[in-house]
Amino acid sequence: MRVVFFGSPAFAVPSLAAVAEHHDVVSVVTQPDRPAGRGAKLQPPAVKVLASELGLPILQPAKLRDGVVAKALASLAPDLFVVVAYGRILPPDLLAVPRLGPWNVHASILPKFRGAAPIQWAVIRGESETGVAIMRMEEGLDTGPIVALAREPIRASDTAGTLAVRLAPLGARLLVETLPNIAAETVSLQVQDHAAATLAPPLTKAHGQLDFRQPAHLVSAQARGVDPWPGATVFLNGEQAKVFFPTLVDGQGQPGEVLGLRAQGLAIACGAGVIAFSEIQLPGRKRMPAKALLAGHPIPTGTMLGQF
Repeated sequence: MRVVFFGSPAFAVPSLAAVAEHHDVVSVVTQPDRPAGRGAKLQPPAVKVLASELGLPILQPAKLRDGVVAKALASLAPDLFVVVAYGRILPPDLLAVPRLGPWNVHASILPKFRGAAPIQWAVIRGESETGVAIMRMEEGLDTGPIVALAREPIRASDTAGTLAVRLAPLGARLLVETLPNIAAETVSLQVQDHAAATLAPPLTKAHGQLDFRQPAHLVSAQARGVDPWPGATVFLNGEQAKVFFPTLVDGQGQPGEVLGLRAQGLAIACGAGVIAFSEIQLPGRKRMPAKALLAGHPIPTGTMLGQF
């Protein structure tokens, strides 16, 4: 089939590779290059890097609603669109272009976690499983009918980053298994239960601010769900520090009270239970194991971490 692929981050790379192996990718649409790193140098999206390696035509439009992109893609006579974590909503004139419709690989068990950050919110909300869904796109936000679904357990140690690494190839496999049925127009469309829908809005830096008045298992889920971005942050001596790799441990104390170093890391009391972080990053310093950092930068037992 003639396919236009929309995608941007690393999560979409396995799907592009799989589609390009089996079909004719006539264009890859991805986000514009963005400044990143200390030097704020322009960095291409991960999808652009792979598309360049494969010699595929690339579009990086700054906007989609002026009709220019729809006209350009219509001239390619695509059979279908494949959209994987592109990062922008496709307007109606674009959705109407492909002969067999636009199809999305979404990283949740729809209708749960519709929106931009389904992996992160599945971890933050303490879900025991998630998955990927292949959905025919329509104008609503992830409201279209589902044609395929694969499930994946969420491990107690999973961060949003580790979970995404497993879900990305799972989505790619499900996609290439489903495309022949889409081509044959033999897929069965399962309408979502809209009453059961939940939202997964984009994360902000504020979502990384931990509140130790919450139970330890919820603090852990939040810290893992915001890893790698924006990262879990705490107020220590008036400054923001980042903490990583939480583990639930025994103990008791006041919410936000530092209980000292354990084998699992720096222990901090929560509203119920205790959590230990194995790595810490102080402002302006490198991320380090808690034991190594505390050897040169002690955090006394009884220190109270500030509330946001």
